Amino acid sequence: MGRNKIALPGPGDVLRQTLPNGITVLARENFISPSVIIDGYFISGSEDDPVEREGVASFTMDVMERGTHQRPFEQLYEEVESVGAVFGFSAGVHITSFGAKGLAEQLPLLLEICNDVMRNPAFAPEQIEHARAELLSTLREQEFDTRARAARAFHELTYPIGHPYQRQVTGMPGTVAQLKAADLRAFHKRNIAPRGMVIAIVGAVKAQLALETVQNVFGDWEGDRPARSPLPDVPALTDRREQYVPLPEKTQTDLVLGWPGPSRRSPDFLACQLANTVLGVFGMMGRLGEQVRSQNGLAYYVYSSLEGGAGPGPWQAIAGVHPSQVEKAVELILTEIHRLRDETVSARELEDSKSYLIGSLPLRLETNEGVAGTLTHIERYDLGLDYLQRYQERIRAITALDVQAAARRWLNPEAFTLGISGPPRS
Repeated sequence: MGRNKIALPGPGDVLRQTLPNGITVLARENFISPSVIIDGYFISGSEDDPVEREGVASFTMDVMERGTHQRPFEQLYEEVESVGAVFGFSAGVHITSFGAKGLAEQLPLLLEICNDVMRNPAFAPEQIEHARAELLSTLREQEFDTRARAARAFHELTYPIGHPYQRQVTGMPGTVAQLKAADLRAFHKRNIAPRGMVIAIVGAVKAQLALETVQNVFGDWEGDRPARSPLPDVPALTDRREQYVPLPEKTQTDLVLGWPGPSRRSPDFLACQLANTVLGVFGMMGRLGEQVRSQNGLAYYVYSSLEGGAGPGPWQAIAGVHPSQVEKAVELILTEIHRLRDETVSARELEDSKSYLIGSLPLRLETNEGVAGTLTHIERYDLGLDYLQRYQERIRAITALDVQAAARRWLNPEAFTLGISGPPRS
């Protein structure tokens, strides 16, 4: 039996409305299962961290979901888990994402819990210290993780000092250890507000009822946060920047090689995405996997990653290799970058990469979680509710020359950043 064709979400079946307080609601009905998904974000992230308080946004969100004035920690999670539901918050650079999942009849409860966490966090001293201990443990583990240290070295070398992409979203052990309850309360008061928030609801709830439920729960919340300054410029790289972070007792070396890439709103983002697919992403080996891993056996893993986002997120080649093979792996990666810039991709390779991008879209939309996440992504980057209907046509329209032009614009094999971490060099 063939797979049923998935109806792409779009203007015909997605309700979109912005409430008077600035919250945008997206709702899509799906009665195949009895569940409902909430996926949303509000404008708060590590971009708002004061210089001397790196990590305060992430730490604030972590503590916020550990209890409110009305629902202490144990009561909050008992209330959620007793109905088989889940919820969570996660701070990023520019936004904080939040979500919940449960049975459709629990939608009012789930929205009310999200609302309570956002507006009435208790910042209980014992929960602050529990959260701090857990975070410091994670950060200390990362200090001995070769992939994490290579990635940090890449960001610190690629982006100017003070740029949000140069710093760690979760902060550093030294800054997290110094954060006080007053810092968290001040961050919350200044930065958490309804204007600009987006809430997507997908599942076994009528779209109009979902909208009305959001209005009932969040409609009395007023306020805005301070305007942000534009992101600092990120100059193009003009030389090779490299940092090696030695970690004793490690047997594998991880490397991150790359450049500041396009924002998600860049006109050539989809061409860059196709070029990245040619290089190689998980699930499709691509050129890097073929050359570095299959033919030469140099890497335990290797792939390329294009982040996009609100600003010039990184475009990277990432690999784990034996310490003796670092330079050879770097040489092969740069050879493939040269090739992508100097030659147009073959018709077969172009078609295979297009088919991969087009074919993976329905897979992301098979679940309510996938649909809700896609809707918030579309709203975040002003792609338009008809984006999914236009997606295949736009991918099909990309030419081999478009891919080559994207590579030439963003990938310079003579000027790049290389972060490496592994056993000390002999």
